[in-house]
Amino acid sequence: MAVAQLNAPLCASPPVPAVGIRHINLPHNERFVVVGNHLAQHDQLSLTAIGLCVHIQSLRAGTRISIKKLAERFPEGEDRISGALNELERYGYLRRTRVRLPSGHLITTMESFNNLPAMRTGAPRRAAPACAPVREAPPPPPPRVERPVAEPTAPEPVAPRPAPRQQLAAPARVPKPVPVPTGPVPAALLADLRRHDPRLLLSQRDVARLSPAVDAWLERGIAPDAVRRTLTAALPAGQLHHPAGLLRHRLTELLPPPLPVAAPSAPRPDPFQTCDGCDLAFRAPEPGLCGGCAEAYAATAAA
Repeated sequence: MAVAQLNAPLCASPPVPAVGIRHINLPHNERFVVVGNHLAQHDQLSLTAIGLCVHIQSLRAGTRISIKKLAERFPEGEDRISGALNELERYGYLRRTRVRLPSGHLITTMESFNNLPAMRTGAPRRAAPACAPVREAPPPPPPRVERPVAEPTAPEPVAPRPAPRQQLAAPARVPKPVPVPTGPVPAALLADLRRHDPRLLLSQRDVARLSPAVDAWLERGIAPDAVRRTLTAALPAGQLHHPAGLLRHRLTELLPPPLPVAAPSAPRPDPFQTCDGCDLAFRAPEPGLCGGCAEAYAATAAA
């Protein structure tokens, strides 16, 4: 009896998973910090110290940090954070300095180094060559040809030149100070903003463009001090690249609505008066006679 032959193909073997870690990297366009492998793969720093150093390097310059604030931010306690800071200071990634202020208080300043290998000095320099190259001597100058000297002749009389006029030195030009506009209230208000914040320095062109917007505020009954407080309050930190644009935005977007027009009040009726002739009550602005008594009095006077 013949041996059975199987025509079905063998099952495909499952794919072998990749050994080790796989990196799926996407570029960062904002909010990122560059960390060197000398820190991320440091063989003597603890993992807490490496992570703390990366966190410190991601902070903005001027951010105040302390052991207590870091302990409130991270689950590690003050002891572990203090030990990690000591490690970073020992290996040169952090430097802390005690500074005494003029008031007598002591503060601690921190300096973080993100590229420590590039900041270290003492790298071996390339040695100079043992023997300097021999320089070829320059070619000798060509021989000088002597020309025959002509016999001296009597010099021709030269007419005396008039003495040059003494030129007065021009006075040095002193730049004129830019006058601060004091006439119109909007222009004076805008030019005075730099006294409250030096970053709000405006040119004359910007003052002329922003004056109509300030006029709109003043026409709606807003006092100049209130306009100044609105323009200078809660300014962003750091340098202002376009102060005129910021002021234009605030003057446009924060413009208050006009006050509602009060409805005219109804005229009050005249008070009641007592007639001097018939003792009846009637409405009149002043005491006197009523209408009937006034007509009878006028008829009697005419007769």
